[in-house]
Amino acid sequence: MVSTSPQSKLGVFTVGMGAVATTLMAGVELVRSGRRPPVGAYTQLGWIEGRDGQRRRVAEALPLARLEDLVFGGIDLVETNAADAARTAAVLSAEDLALVDGFLRGIEAGPGLHDPAYVRTLPSLRVRPEQNKAEQAAAMTAVFRDFFARRSGGRGVVLLTLSTEAWRTPGATHATIEAFRAGLARNDPEISPSQIYAWAAIEAGFPVVNCTPNPVLEAPAIRDLAAERNVAIAGSDLKSGQTLMKTVIAAGLAKRYLGVKGWFSTNILGNRDGFVLHEPQNFRAKEITKGGVLDDIFNRQEQPALYQGMEHQVHINYYPPKGDNKEAWDAIQLFGWLGYDVEIKVNFQCRDSILAAPLVLDLALLADLAAQKGAGGIQSWLGGYFKNPGHRPGEKVSNDLHVQVGVIEEKLRGWL
Repeated sequence: MVSTSPQSKLGVFTVGMGAVATTLMAGVELVRSGRRPPVGAYTQLGWIEGRDGQRRRVAEALPLARLEDLVFGGIDLVETNAADAARTAAVLSAEDLALVDGFLRGIEAGPGLHDPAYVRTLPSLRVRPEQNKAEQAAAMTAVFRDFFARRSGGRGVVLLTLSTEAWRTPGATHATIEAFRAGLARNDPEISPSQIYAWAAIEAGFPVVNCTPNPVLEAPAIRDLAAERNVAIAGSDLKSGQTLMKTVIAAGLAKRYLGVKGWFSTNILGNRDGFVLHEPQNFRAKEITKGGVLDDIFNRQEQPALYQGMEHQVHINYYPPKGDNKEAWDAIQLFGWLGYDVEIKVNFQCRDSILAAPLVLDLALLADLAAQKGAGGIQSWLGGYFKNPGHRPGEKVSNDLHVQVGVIEEKLRGWL
């Protein structure tokens, strides 16, 4: 049985040790050493009101793992440790990396799974030897169990922070647990590495958070296995930058009953994520998660006069000089009283991984909290962290950030 004692260490295992994962690791060490503030992390800075009307810090009110108790590990197809990976990612300053070099160098990255049909452009220097997908799943299950047993007494969370894979719509192989097992055994090409990782983590009994747009929770077999094993899963695709701003602005416009003719969004970025997304099949996964966030906010059925003809476009451009310093533009064509035109332009510049890292920290701690509370299956209450919030069949999902934050707070109040 997986240990969920709040007094024990919490293992955080990142599948992919790239920019987001290493920025998380370095950031946790800088925060817990008192050198930097935990800006952006709800679990560290947020407040919650109890049933008694008293407000307390989230970290004090709930049995969340302390930052001092987090231990990290992971896998990567290129780098052997977090220090080298962080330097390759080039998110943090040389000064900050020097402060945590010893800590990061002690976080080893094991080899992972690679299927060139899903990620064609990245090098894969450190690949596991198993060729059959059932064997790969069994090997990763053993990796997860061994790491958490050695490092955290059997308590842990698996974070999928790997590259965006070429989009494949889940099909018959993903329909049931039995079909998925058979697909693994026959090496079905429709089963992706990210799905194997998630399956293996659930088999091992550890919560899984899908930080990518890869279709993991969309596979019924994976959802069903998580429910059957009572393992928490959450996803998909972090809502950290442009899409965060989009849902905030869109919710405000909707509440003022302004009409929307069109919303044009484009990004330029030069990190590994941008490099992978340069491939049209890989971009398709991101297009789906980014493109659907306005649908429930601008409800065409309820307000056809405001949104019926709305055009929504999403573009991502790989531009190496930008590195992790992403720049995003939004051009929004509106109309107001009597149909007169209004236009909003947004220029958002950020270090992509700086915005994502605190979200990943929150998700690791909250997924572990769900495990402590015995909450298995899809954790739809965590939808505010994602572009494509995972939910159970029949559940209503909102992409309005204000609504999503309220759902998170209400869930946590129930656990006080």
